[in-house]
Amino acid sequence: MIRRFLHLYWRMKRGMTLGVRGIVLRDNEVLLVRHGYTPGWHLPGGGVEPGETFEEALAKELMEEGNVRVTGKPVLHALFQNTNASTRDHVAVYVVRAFEYGGPLAPSFEIQEAKFFPLGALPGDTTQSTRRRLAEVTEAAAVPQQW
Repeated sequence: MIRRFLHLYWRMKRGMTLGVRGIVLRDNEVLLVRHGYTPGWHLPGGGVEPGETFEEALAKELMEEGNVRVTGKPVLHALFQNTNASTRDHVAVYVVRAFEYGGPLAPSFEIQEAKFFPLGALPGDTTQSTRRRLAEVTEAAAVPQQW
C-alpha cells in the first residue's frame, strides 16, 4: 500500500521516474537488501533526484542502504523500463566491483537488512527481477528492455 502511494505521489510530482540499482560483487558474492515495506531480497538502489547523476544516486543509495562506498567507476549494465511500478519508471543498473564495505548497518524502516550472499546460494525469497539481473551479469543471459 505504501509502495502504491509513493508511486502515485512520484507520478504526480514528476513526469517520469528514474531509478538506479547496483549489482555489488565481491569475489563470488552479491550484496542484497531486504526492505521494510516490500517482501523479498533486492539489489540496493533508489530514485535519482533532480540535479543528481545516475552515478551520484548510485553512490548515495549504496552508502545509505549497504554501507558501501564506491571507489572505482561503476559499469552500466543496462537501462530498463519497469512497468511493474509505472509505465513512466526507468531503472539504470550498474555493476560495482571497486568499493569499500563498512560493515552491517543497524536495521531501519526502509532497510531491514543488507547482506552479501554467495551467488550460488541466494535466499529463497530473492525477487525474480534480481535473479534475472544477476544471471545477465554473471551468466551472460540475454538482457531484455523490460525490468
